[in-house]
Amino acid sequence: MSTAEKPAANPAPEVIFEGNYFLDGNYGPVRKEHVATDMTIIGEIPADLQGNFLRIGPNPVYVSSVEKHHWFDGDGMVHAVELSGSKATYRNRYIDTECLRLEREKGSWIWKGLNAMMDGGPAEVPAGMPMVKNVGNTAFVHHNGVLYALHESSDPHIITLPGLETVGTTNFDGKLNHPFTAHPKVDPRTGEMMTFGYMPFPPFVNYSVIDKDGALIHTTPITIPKGVMMHDFAVSEHYSIFLDFPLTFDIARAMEGKSPLGFDKDHGSRIGIVPRMGSDADVQWFTVDVGVVIHTANAWEEGDDLILQACRSKTSDVIGAGEVDTDDPTDVLGQLYQWRINLKTGDIVEGPLHEYYSDFSRINEDYLGVQNRYTYTAEFDQTRAITFKNLMKFDNKTGKTQHHIMGEGRYTGECVFAAKVGAVDEDDGYLITFIQDENNNQSECIIIDAKDFEGEPVARILIPHRVPYGFHAGWVGG
Repeated sequence: MSTAEKPAANPAPEVIFEGNYFLDGNYGPVRKEHVATDMTIIGEIPADLQGNFLRIGPNPVYVSSVEKHHWFDGDGMVHAVELSGSKATYRNRYIDTECLRLEREKGSWIWKGLNAMMDGGPAEVPAGMPMVKNVGNTAFVHHNGVLYALHESSDPHIITLPGLETVGTTNFDGKLNHPFTAHPKVDPRTGEMMTFGYMPFPPFVNYSVIDKDGALIHTTPITIPKGVMMHDFAVSEHYSIFLDFPLTFDIARAMEGKSPLGFDKDHGSRIGIVPRMGSDADVQWFTVDVGVVIHTANAWEEGDDLILQACRSKTSDVIGAGEVDTDDPTDVLGQLYQWRINLKTGDIVEGPLHEYYSDFSRINEDYLGVQNRYTYTAEFDQTRAITFKNLMKFDNKTGKTQHHIMGEGRYTGECVFAAKVGAVDEDDGYLITFIQDENNNQSECIIIDAKDFEGEPVARILIPHRVPYGFHAGWVGG
């Protein structure tokens, strides 16, 4: 249905928890699951766009401490828009984790959150269950026809499409013996999936390769001096790239009732490069300027040089979970940044690619591991915490940045690139994201023509149920 009338707003956010920024307003959880087909559409859904747009994020059912609740803690919920034949269907579903089922049976929390995990000593969890709750709330990967919902401390959950039912977790026939990153990389040319897991105790990092048929075929430790939060990594055609950066774990901090994570400048920053099927002994480490990377964009090879692009900040408070020593609030915000590392000489050239502050870097995934021209990010609104006001498109060829302006009071998050049916060019497709119009409390799914990035969206799908701010998005073409 298309209309020029002013749309009806979503109901006001239900007040479930009070007293925490990440439990308030559009960060607050929704309780009900929905399926909606009769939605207002402003513009027209392109006929050459077929598939499922997905966004996952935290949606807590129980909270051990409202004061210390961290955004990372909430139970996973998927919000999805199925696009087919110029029509749209919206669904939202909890990730039906075993941990959440146990808490529902109890009627209260069992697992403590990131900032409260050592309050009163370790949590008493049921026998055989992990000490860290598998919330399945962070990101997606689609590999070998299977959709996984990911939480980097845990095993992946298998999710069905388009219904979003939770099948259960997998450990890849018992071969996965480490946590599974929220950001595995699938090589579009070989079909291999590279993944890793980090821990606060030795071995601090393990790296694995899963073949195109879904079999885990290679695992090796990656030696680093202490535990760090290694949220993301990158791959090129022949290498995997690891980031030993200074978001470190400290059990002493946790015992004092603080977050176990913190920024430790003295730890330094190193980039480790290993052949795809290499071992710990094959890793080359390169010391770079101290900074923090939460999300990478891409990596590729040019002769003896390896180029890595990522959103890098000078420091980080891990979204309020740590302490930083800076008077400049932009020091904790990411900028699109490049390292050019010569693998033979060790020479490094590094620096920001433009002056804007953004994160949630995404590319056309067909170019993962080889040189891409375009990178898409979400631009920070610097007037309030963890809020994104616009989308940006960076051109590696020209060095120019384009901006898709959402408008006052309209906030976005991560976008994904979805190729047109029959696409030829790298940007021959659409950018899809959820936004929240806080002027009238209206959630929308918007579709932008990537070639007309600064133009009006080709379609705005008005979601009849509130979509809270969340983490990562995904696209599974149909």
